[in-house]
Amino acid sequence: MKLYFSRNPNPRLAVAVARQLGLTIDFEFAEPFAPGQAERYRPLNPNLSIPILVEGGKSLWEADAIACRLSRAAGSDFWRRGEDEPDMIRWISWGKENFVRACDMVHFERGTKQRYGIGPIDPRLVEAGLKRFHAAAAILEAEFATRDWLVGSTLSHADFRMATFLPFNEVARLPLETYPALARWYGRLEALEAWRDPFTGLDAPPLPPIPGPGD
Repeated sequence: MKLYFSRNPNPRLAVAVARQLGLTIDFEFAEPFAPGQAERYRPLNPNLSIPILVEGGKSLWEADAIACRLSRAAGSDFWRRGEDEPDMIRWISWGKENFVRACDMVHFERGTKQRYGIGPIDPRLVEAGLKRFHAAAAILEAEFATRDWLVGSTLSHADFRMATFLPFNEVARLPLETYPALARWYGRLEALEAWRDPFTGLDAPPLPPIPGPGD
């Protein structure tokens, strides 16, 4: 297996899954949108997005599909099967449309746009993202008041997916501390080495810095 990745949120998610599962994988840093690189990656993913998992001459793209495949390869219930699978898919689906989407909206304005010089922060979009964040975080706060993880009593891909953008919160500045049960859940994820620093030992150039006020 070869996993093409970068340090951006969804590729980071895929690397963290592989590291958490303890799989032996060939990791390769990729920049499909860099000048002259598109034609190399287009046969692997027509969208040119990463992560991409290549196995047996076939490619698989989209982080959640890759997480499913890696979990099966490891013989793990990280990607739930059986009775718990619908519940896990429920949280993945809800999270991507609500909590993860809200985090993405704020991070895009305060982080992505600034890193890549694609425009000023739009306060209206930040406000809209924060409104969605609070609505979704309140639901998760109630869930984590009585449980440690989203599905059953152990970690699953639903937890990793829900937290996709939280490693970038130093930039996004989402008020996670307002929700103590939610913050404790994320602390449990941060205690996992695979989540805290999935790039240990990999050739993974850092993301561009956020310019300071005088830059």
